[in-house]
Amino acid sequence: MKENSKCTASIFNKKVGGKWKLTIIYNLRNKDLRFGQLANLIEGISRKVLTDHLKQLEVDNLIKRESFNESPPRVVYSLTESAKALQKVLYSIDKWVVEFEMK
Repeated sequence: MKENSKCTASIFNKKVGGKWKLTIIYNLRNKDLRFGQLANLIEGISRKVLTDHLKQLEVDNLIKRESFNESPPRVVYSLTESAKALQKVLYSIDKWVVEFEMK
């Protein structure tokens, strides 16, 4: 790596770092979910923090927000192709946690 180039770990951390972003992506890995479903799946996250993180992930092109013109309004969140590319990383994390917990 060049001396003046950016640290890839820092860039990764900026996009998906923090307490909840990877957890949100992890929960969207197999299916699209509505806000309430995500809130129920992620124990300990406040609705405000979930809203903020979903907005940040959408700006960073990691999730898609699809709004349906229905009454009551329905919004569904899904992963973008960029976030789907993280599936190998998430699999590696799963494997590491299992191995780490076995020690």
